[in-house]
Amino acid sequence: MSGSQYERELKGILEGENKILSKITKTCTAIEKDNYLRINDKPFAVIRAAGSFGVDLVAVRGDISFLVEVKTSIEDTIHFSSISGKLQKQAELMRDVCEKTKTLPIYAFRLKNHRGDSWRIFTLDINNLEGRPSVLHKRVPKFDCSKSGNFVMRWKKGLPLSDFILYLCR
Repeated sequence: MSGSQYERELKGILEGENKILSKITKTCTAIEKDNYLRINDKPFAVIRAAGSFGVDLVAVRGDISFLVEVKTSIEDTIHFSSISGKLQKQAELMRDVCEKTKTLPIYAFRLKNHRGDSWRIFTLDINNLEGRPSVLHKRVPKFDCSKSGNFVMRWKKGLPLSDFILYLCR
């Protein structure tokens, strides 16, 4: 699957598309599957964003909205210093925009070839959030930083997407 296919997968999950939910929960535990299916009660309208500004999806619902950047890898760690610092610059731009607009930034990390819940959720450390986005921001893990100050996303430290959905759909 290409990166855009994973964007479509996450879009389908957040929109509560049964075909996609059925496919991605095949190897999940019963609890993970139950949590995923809760999105059917409170789905999002999700728009795929174009451009290289560092946002792939915009998820909107009456009670909360957030910007999403999707990352995929067969490795369980993504170093933002790679690829001439492009990932780091994108993350910093997303952080600045989200802080300015009081919007929750979400990074969704899909570990390829993983059985079970293969998605992990992260956020950037920002200020100025209010209400439900602020509460959610406190619950979602932030990136690690390298010695040189660049972001590092370690899949095992992320919040499972099934748990993120459980919280969103309470």
